[in-house]
Amino acid sequence: MDVIVCVKRVPDTETRIKPSAAGTEIDSSGVKYILSPYDEFAVEAALRTVEAAGSGEVTLVTLGDAAGSETLRSGLAMGADKAILLEGSSTMDGLATAKALVAEIESADAQLVLLGVKAADDDQQQVGPMVGTLLGRACVTGVTSFTVTEDSVRCHREVEGGVEVVEASLPAVLTITKGTYEPRYASLKGIMAAKRKPMETKPAADVAARIAVRSLTSPPARAAGKIVGEGPDAVPELVRLLREEANAL
Repeated sequence: MDVIVCVKRVPDTETRIKPSAAGTEIDSSGVKYILSPYDEFAVEAALRTVEAAGSGEVTLVTLGDAAGSETLRSGLAMGADKAILLEGSSTMDGLATAKALVAEIESADAQLVLLGVKAADDDQQQVGPMVGTLLGRACVTGVTSFTVTEDSVRCHREVEGGVEVVEASLPAVLTITKGTYEPRYASLKGIMAAKRKPMETKPAADVAARIAVRSLTSPPARAAGKIVGEGPDAVPELVRLLREEANAL
C-alpha cells in the first residue's frame, strides 16, 4: 500500500501575523512556519494505513520555495519514507496548486492520495477535491477515519447529528480532518533518521495562477467596552443597546 500525502508549509497558528509594507503578503520576519496541522492528521493516517498493510511507502509532496524542505523533514521525522519538493510559487489559486501537484503524482502508483481537509493559512478546502477531479478519482472530504480493503476504502465523516459512511473505489483521494488520527510526536531517532531519508527537489509544473492578492489589511481594533450601569436598573439600557446598536435582538 503506497500513499502520497500532499502537505503545506504555513505560519504557526500561534504566530501574530501582520501585512508586509507592500500590503500584498504577510511580513514573514520573525514568523515561525510549521506543517499545517490538518496535514499532520493526513500524515498520521498514511502512516497507520501502511503499518496496517504491513508494507508500502508514504511519500510527502509539497509545492513552494526551498524553505519547504524544513516542513518535509518534519513529516519525515514522523515516519514518512521520502519526500518531493516542487519548487514554485505558492499562491491563493487552489486550482493552480492542484494542477502542479497532479502533474507530479498522476504517474505514481499510489492507491491513496491524502491531504488535510484545509490549509491553516488560507482555509479554502479546495485543493483536495480539485486533485481528485483532475486525477479522475473518487474524492471523499472531511474524513475522520477510514479502512482500506482490497479494492475500496470505507470512510467515516462526522455530520450534524451522526456519522456518515461513504465507500469509494480505489485509487481514491481523501481529505482528513480531526478525529481518529492524532499525530504522533517525532522521536529523537525519527528526527535523526529524517536527515538521511531521500528528498527530491524538482521544478513545479508551470501553471499560471489566475488569482492574485490585491491587498492585505489587519483587522480593525476592537472598540472599547461600555459599562451601562450596575444591577437590575441597568437591564433596560442594556436591552436597548443590544437592539438598537448591536442589532443582536
